Amino acid sequence: MQRTSVRPRSKTFKWKKVVVLPFLSVLFVTQLYPLVWLVLYSFKTNEEILDGSFFSLPRELRWQNYKDAYEGGHYLQYLFNSLLVTSVTVALVIVLSSMVAYAITRFRWRYGTLVMTVFLIGIMIPLQATLLPLMIIFKNIGILNTHLALILPYITFSTPIAVFVLSGFMKSIPYEIEESAIMDGASVYRTFRSIIMPVSVPPIMTVCILTFISIWNEYILAATFISSEKLKTLPFGVNSFIGQYSVNYGAIGALLVLGALPVIIIYFALSERITKGMVAGAVKG
Repeated sequence: MQRTSVRPRSKTFKWKKVVVLPFLSVLFVTQLYPLVWLVLYSFKTNEEILDGSFFSLPRELRWQNYKDAYEGGHYLQYLFNSLLVTSVTVALVIVLSSMVAYAITRFRWRYGTLVMTVFLIGIMIPLQATLLPLMIIFKNIGILNTHLALILPYITFSTPIAVFVLSGFMKSIPYEIEESAIMDGASVYRTFRSIIMPVSVPPIMTVCILTFISIWNEYILAATFISSEKLKTLPFGVNSFIGQYSVNYGAIGALLVLGALPVIIIYFALSERITKGMVAGAVKG
């Protein structure tokens, strides 16, 4: 009986570690460093920030920056506005995109591919190209300088990518599940609500976090359509510390840290579900 030479797995594993670990280490450092730098930045004085030593530690922790950010940056008011706009947008995007993805992938109709193509084209439209038309439309219908002027464009720009992610997952759901539900007397709406939506929780969580992050950090539309101080979202707090002759850089850094906290908390709380959703949408689709 002829023996075949087998390459030791230990050597192969060592070579993979030599190649992969340095790459992952560099990636980890480059992703983590901006956050660490921002935290250090938020504890420095203007003199420490302007002396050009970006890698230095603060001489002392200047907590006054966070007090200034909380009070002078209208943190609670802007935070409430951001939470309101973001939560309403995420909820509507999930409802609309899941129904569209269900109709495209599960119904056998002639224009399903065409509708999917239209949504994919929507991903390629730059946000900046719509500012002037939207400004004119919102002014004519009387919703300029309201939260609705933000929610409607946010839904429009977030729905295409959400449809893309959800449709990739829903294609993998066996048709036998729906057929058995229909034979038991379930309607289309009941099947969608009780079967498709519970199964699609992982990609839905992915859509939630992607939509949340993109809207939470959005500034261009908010700066264009909102002028009232009571309606502005959290990114506007930075402008509170930029004066005609001086800038409070430490308070700006503290406000950025406070603004990033909700996103960081939500991401780490849902990181496992997000990873499963991305894999489900990419591999199963």
